[in-house]
Amino acid sequence: MKPKTKVIAYVAVAAAAALAAVLSVVFVDESEFVIVTQFGRPVSTLREAGLHFKAPYQSTIRIDRRLQIYNPRPSEFLAKEKKNVDLDVFVCWRVEDPQKFLETVNDFAGAEARMHDIVWSELAAEIGRNPIEALVSTDTGAHRLDEITEALAARCAKSAIESYGIQVADLRLKRVSLPVQVRDSVFQRMRAERGRIARQYRAEGEEESLKIRAAADKERTVTLAKAYAEAEKTRGQAEAEATRIYAAAHQKDPEFYELVRTLEAYRKFLDDKTTVLLSADSDLLKYLMRSPVREAAPKPEGSRVP
Repeated sequence: MKPKTKVIAYVAVAAAAALAAVLSVVFVDESEFVIVTQFGRPVSTLREAGLHFKAPYQSTIRIDRRLQIYNPRPSEFLAKEKKNVDLDVFVCWRVEDPQKFLETVNDFAGAEARMHDIVWSELAAEIGRNPIEALVSTDTGAHRLDEITEALAARCAKSAIESYGIQVADLRLKRVSLPVQVRDSVFQRMRAERGRIARQYRAEGEEESLKIRAAADKERTVTLAKAYAEAEKTRGQAEAEATRIYAAAHQKDPEFYELVRTLEAYRKFLDDKTTVLLSADSDLLKYLMRSPVREAAPKPEGSRVP
């Protein structure tokens, strides 16, 4: 073999070796899975980030392992009372089993199509078992939205991981609304319900008001009765004390007592606007009719006139 031919052969062998080395090295990013295939058939899955090696004749398929958001358009569902309700949902998912994912759905568009089928079938079944009040209500006893969402997410996650190797990380309702054709009737029902509750509250308030008024009237009556009894008792004691004082004064000096009482009677009924007709021998006028000049008492004998 000529030297030039040998050089060419060596270069070809080196180039082939370098190409084989390059084809044998696989770099795996932490945000992806790498599936090694041999003639189109998966033979292994590289999950760890870093450098890996494979046979030069083998190929690789890269699958994003990061969290994905599936955000479909809102749709109508039939509730338990046969009324439509609009639901807007979103699903957070990621690839958990890349080999099963590749074999069943192949790519992300196929994965979202399968995800749509799973979520919509489970959502329709769950909404059909519950009334609208379970989704939107001011009554905490009837409202079960969180419970319904958790149960729905659990069933969708189980079906997705078993069938397609997809992990459903979360499923939430963004919006719950009513179709236009049933919105007015629902609003009228809500207004009627709120009116019934308002009437009930007013009736309960009126009943409580009557109870309070009755209790206050009873307490007022009892208080006035006690006060009247106490006043009568005090008045009786005062009159008894006054009678005792009058009796004591009368016994001490009857004439002076009679004079004082008569003068008090004059002060009470005699004024410039009162006319009284009495006989001259009336006991009431005896002090007014008595002569103010009394005869001087005889002087004792032996006294000297100054």
